[in-house]
Amino acid sequence: MILNAENAVKYHYDQFPPSELKYHLFIDALIKATDSIARYDQMLKTMHNSEILLAPLRNQEAVISSRMEGTISTMDEILKYEADNSNQTELNPKNVRSEVLETILYRRALTNAQEAMTDGYKISSSFIKTLHQQLLYFGRGAKKSPGEFKKEQNYLADKLKKTILFIPISPEKLLDGLEELFKYIEESEHPILIKTALMHIEFEALHPFQDGNGRIGRMLITLLLWTSGIISEPHFYVSGYLEENKDEYIDTMRNVSETGDWESWCVFFLKALDNQAIRNLEIADRIKELYEEMKLKFTELLSSKWSINALDFIFTNPIFRNNNFTSKSGIPAPTASRFTRILLEKKLILTLEEAAGRRPALYSFEPLMQLVRV
Repeated sequence: MILNAENAVKYHYDQFPPSELKYHLFIDALIKATDSIARYDQMLKTMHNSEILLAPLRNQEAVISSRMEGTISTMDEILKYEADNSNQTELNPKNVRSEVLETILYRRALTNAQEAMTDGYKISSSFIKTLHQQLLYFGRGAKKSPGEFKKEQNYLADKLKKTILFIPISPEKLLDGLEELFKYIEESEHPILIKTALMHIEFEALHPFQDGNGRIGRMLITLLLWTSGIISEPHFYVSGYLEENKDEYIDTMRNVSETGDWESWCVFFLKALDNQAIRNLEIADRIKELYEEMKLKFTELLSSKWSINALDFIFTNPIFRNNNFTSKSGIPAPTASRFTRILLEKKLILTLEEAAGRRPALYSFEPLMQLVRV
């Protein structure tokens, strides 16, 4: 395919980091985003079991961020895969679409990056190469040099219109550009939300890999907010807003290279953080309300000291095989089997697959799934 590069925007050589920022243009947006993220983080700190919220949010992020790059999977597929492969560290391609495995890899790569940073690793060339290698381990990306920086010029294109939109930094200049980016992350005294905004756009403008740049760039948002102490746990995801406003997202980034308007990008990015924090709070409130409602029902229906154990397991594993419920919830097996029968009778869980031979039945906790599907 021949692409027209006549109107393509080129990378902003020697313009990062910007020598000056006009703070008055985005100070209101900065205050709003800071406040919203603080309220979101406070909510996480006060939850009885934050994993109840974080598990679906992690899966949402993996699905949406991967979808932005053309990898289409669903929350139900991800959770079914987990139910069938909870004891396996290696990918199991049997009876599952490759897109689902690519999304699983996104979540695993992000989790591994969080663990590495807990162990003291910092964002660096070797760090992002390892992250990239894990992300593109399987599927379409496996043929696109996992863990290796680009050796040829890449570009962002509108394939329908057959036009090149943006030409990132050249391969010869890439290492210098990355070194400047990592230095900025370590040494800049910009407020952390502004630093995160500029880090993200610069990484995307460098576009250091042949594939997977968008997903890596969005992971780095979460990692930088967390390691900087803005969020107490590494669980703030912004892909939902970016996907819904994808055209504005891309155009505002391109405009930085074209006109040097860093401030408009900061406004957009801060608005994304603000909106996503508010949305996450709304999701959390709905999940908390459902949890409290179900706590009363489970306690009444199950009449057992294990009622809350059952509730917490099902909230963190809303699609599950019956054998996992009996073996991993901490509930004695006969009691767990009785719970399953009662929850089915009361239609609190639905049967997705009947038991067949040695294969246990697969269930869905639909009240929660209806809240978190994307």
